[in-house]
Parts: sequence; C-alpha cells; structure tokens
Amino acid sequence: MQTNDLVLIREARVDDAAAVVRVHDLAFGRSDESRIVEAIRRCGVPTISLVATIGTRVVGHILFSPVVIDAPGLAIAAMGLAPLSVLPEYQRAGVGSMLASDGLNAAARQGVQVVVVVGEPAYYRRFGFRPAREFGLRSEYTDVGDAFMACELARGVLAGRAGLAKYLPEFTEV
Repeated sequence: MQTNDLVLIREARVDDAAAVVRVHDLAFGRSDESRIVEAIRRCGVPTISLVATIGTRVVGHILFSPVVIDAPGLAIAAMGLAPLSVLPEYQRAGVGSMLASDGLNAAARQGVQVVVVVGEPAYYRRFGFRPAREFGLRSEYTDVGDAFMACELARGVLAGRAGLAKYLPEFTEV
C-alpha cells in the first residue's frame, strides 16, 4: 500500500491516547508496549511522542523517552526510541520510516546527542544506528545482543565514553 503522500506526522496530543494504545496493541498483538507508553505519559517526563495520521485516523506512533548513559565525564543527553508501531494494514508502506526520521530530527533539534534502541538491526541501520557495543555501550537488558543499537546525533560524543544505558523504570515495571 502506497500511503506516503497521505500521511501526516505530528506531535501526539492528549486526545490521541486511546488511538495510540490501539496502534501498539494491534501492531504487537499484546498490551505491553501501550502500557509502557501510558505509564511514561502519566509520569510527565519530557518525551518526543509523534503520531502518523491519514485523515483523522492515527495509524502509527513513536515514542522517545529519556535514557541515562552511566559513563565517565560530562552527562550525555540521550533518549531511547521505544516503541515504534504502525497499524498492521499500513506496515511496509513507509509510515514507520517517516516516524523514525521525523523523531530523530526532532531529537536532534532538542539537543539530544545519542538515541538508543532495542530493535531489528536491519531496520534501524537505515537511520544511522549501529550496534551499541561499537560505541562501548551496554544495555541494562542483558539478553538483547546486537538488537541494542545506538545512533550519535552529535558526532563523536561517545568516543571513549563506554557505559551502561538505563531506561526509565516504566520499561521494567510493566
């Protein structure tokens, strides 16, 4: 399905909450991701939350939330990309790519230096992500291997800064 000309990416609004839950639940076939999104929304931390719409229908959602990189030296402004979901009937039509690109651009404009993700390496490489181990980063989730990836939005900020990336507690409380 070719939908790129019809898709609008915008900031998520409070009145999108039910549609965002629906997108994640249908995309993943479970409620874990939507529960994480709702928990983070309720805790009030600064996030980047974007929706993809076709007309008035929300067909995709992406969330970036703060991540702490426990590394020596000055603090690193970091966010985690999770989750990214698109309604099944709109998958493989470029909607997820639009959300990821727009979200990374928004993060860069906000001064985010590094974005991490646990996801499919073949998919996320196209946005500049590389295995986080190449930067010396480890995930608090020990079983993710090369699915734990990082993207430097500020080139070289991770040079010599090996450390542990810690997500918000909402990720493990759900």
